[in-house]
Amino acid sequence: MKNKSELFSQLWQESRIRFSNQLINITEKDLKKKLDPSPNRIGFLIRHIGDVELLFAKNVFGGSDVKVIAKTVIAQYDTGEWTNLKELNEYVDYSFKILKYIIEKQKESDWEIEISTKEFGVKTKAEALGRIISHTAYHAGQIAIIKKYGN
Repeated sequence: MKNKSELFSQLWQESRIRFSNQLINITEKDLKKKLDPSPNRIGFLIRHIGDVELLFAKNVFGGSDVKVIAKTVIAQYDTGEWTNLKELNEYVDYSFKILKYIIEKQKESDWEIEISTKEFGVKTKAEALGRIISHTAYHAGQIAIIKKYGN
């Protein structure tokens, strides 16, 4: 029988496939696409997903040794600098591995611990997992639409 951390890790990994599968078909040219009037390009959204995954690993799930400079969160808008596909893929591969590791490292009782953030208030770690799942899926949907219809 699997414990909560194993089950939650599987849940998160399955949901993240919506994002991961898109990365295979994104070209460097696609990174500059956006859908007017939105300012966010695909490159920014990919970096943003990685930034937020690392922030969750560090601040929500207790990965105190996780190093993150969440440039997209700090800037709060697309600066147009996210144009290197190799670097972006490496970054989100890293954020995936770190968050997976941190989720799997949680003790059974950790999932009921409440954490507080200015972004979404007080949530249990289990509820916060729902936030990162929906955050990644939301932006993955944006990426798909921008790739198809953006310029």
